[in-house]
Amino acid sequence: MFGIGLPELAVIAFIAVLVLGPEKLPDFARQAGRFVREAKKLADGARDQLRAELGPEYADLELRDLDPRAFVRKQINEMIAEEDILVGEDGKLHQGTPRQRPLRPGEKPPYDSDAT
Repeated sequence: MFGIGLPELAVIAFIAVLVLGPEKLPDFARQAGRFVREAKKLADGARDQLRAELGPEYADLELRDLDPRAFVRKQINEMIAEEDILVGEDGKLHQGTPRQRPLRPGEKPPYDSDAT
């Protein structure tokens, strides 16, 4: 959660006790809990409204799916996971990764003028 570990939480709690005092700390924790619950309700409401407006084809939409980095990562992982189906020199379908054959004597390597 937010990259905060146990040592950081301990330091924050210690500073909160020093600043707020032990008398006001329970009230502050109660208010912080209410704020977190309200923020979660607001986020859930926004997600539900977005799903309702986009229609049934986006019913499984998660807000984290809208993050471009997560979207690209998901697409790359799907591409890696699916098996490649290749057509071999014999015209038959083969599964797996393409194998490169060595060049025959006198054969020039493939060249793409658009790639340079």
